[in-house]
Amino acid sequence: MKTIYVNVMPEETRMAIVENGKMTGLELERSNHAHLVGNIYKGQVQNVLKGMQAAFVDIGQNKNAFLYIGNGKVPAEVKANAPRESITVGQDVVVQIIKDEVGTKGPRATTHLSLPGRHVVLMPNSAYIGISHRIDDTEERQRLHDIVAAECPAGMGIIIRTAAAGQPSERIVSDIRYLLRVWEEIMSKAKRAGQSAMLYRDADLVIRIVRDYFTDDVDRMLIDDESTYNRVCELVKHISPSSLGKLEHYSGNNIFEADGLSEAISHLDNRVVELKSGGFLVIDKTEAMTVIDVNTGSFVGDLNLADTVYKLNLEAADEIMRQLRLRDIGGMILVDFIDMENEQQNQALLDRLRQTAATDRSKTNVVDITALGLVEITRRKSRKSLDSLLLCQCPACQGTGRVLSPESIAVKVCRNIRRIEARKHAKEGYILELHSSAANELKASECFSALKRDLGVEVRIKSSREIMPGCYSLTQG
Repeated sequence: MKTIYVNVMPEETRMAIVENGKMTGLELERSNHAHLVGNIYKGQVQNVLKGMQAAFVDIGQNKNAFLYIGNGKVPAEVKANAPRESITVGQDVVVQIIKDEVGTKGPRATTHLSLPGRHVVLMPNSAYIGISHRIDDTEERQRLHDIVAAECPAGMGIIIRTAAAGQPSERIVSDIRYLLRVWEEIMSKAKRAGQSAMLYRDADLVIRIVRDYFTDDVDRMLIDDESTYNRVCELVKHISPSSLGKLEHYSGNNIFEADGLSEAISHLDNRVVELKSGGFLVIDKTEAMTVIDVNTGSFVGDLNLADTVYKLNLEAADEIMRQLRLRDIGGMILVDFIDMENEQQNQALLDRLRQTAATDRSKTNVVDITALGLVEITRRKSRKSLDSLLLCQCPACQGTGRVLSPESIAVKVCRNIRRIEARKHAKEGYILELHSSAANELKASECFSALKRDLGVEVRIKSSREIMPGCYSLTQG
């Protein structure tokens, strides 16, 4: 049983996928935090870095887009001005965003444009036809290839999506012709637009849900907003009329209370993820990668040690791939499974990971087990991860997850006072203000007793909730 839940508010739209009672997918989009991925812009090259084979392009956003240019040449089809031999500063180009800005890094762009439809993806600058690897029937692949080849203009390319399988030729041809009209409008806008302008905005989340997620294996789609429900119905009438019966308008109080969605979402920022068996995962993110550790916890099993470990690792593998999708974790991932000496079990674990990765919409590659026993996984990332939307960096710990202990604060304060006293004695003593969580511990600290005895100064400790944990204020008083 596969169900899609859609919650629509003026501030935010949320979509959750539930399969057999467990949430397997989550996306959210906020009106004041729109994604750039998929948008097409006319931009102007601001800087060319030959050593990096890259350029920075002004697309009219807060940060310039990073464009990898390889040999320095840009296809003539994406040049907004007359074709040139190579990319230069001041040149106008048409680019598409393939990755949102992250931290201090601006968005990443490409000149290899793509326009996704329900059944196909049009690639105006790539002359080839590709077919989804999930369509494995040889005759169906050939049928779809013939349909698309007859409609694909010279010099352009088309990728046939999984949703095209079994669809009549008229529906696929209609999709292609619609995308060709969109491309013509984009090029027309590029000629009229000024220096930096948006030429095409990717569909909002509601449209993307129907286009990308509302496939034949979905049993129900519940939407809690009537206008959005009507909008989706109109769209489905054109692309898959037989699926109209799967759409439902949810009129209850809170659609995300169904199937425990709200509770499941509240746990997505937890560092520790518990497994049903009693084991648990620990997920730590760094600038360069995500590291996941598998622990046995209270799981003891009822078999021998090797089989117990193997069973736990398989459970952990399924949950890890689920967490990668739910949290939209991308880049490099290292997983420290519990060591297994049986090579067949190690291979079976890798096969389990790869089978699950094949169902992920983002390209996920399970590399191998390293010499240190770690499993390497890479996952393509384009949009901002869930935690970057829901969370912000802690002002107290600056993202480290730790603050100075009361003892460390005491030592640091004593060091500062000794440095000040070496220049000038403060007869009136000092006032130390810090968070109440540490104030009581410091009052009993031996550091200040020793300081008073050595220097003859008084340190008065005051608690303040206005000062963040791990920080303090020291004044002469």
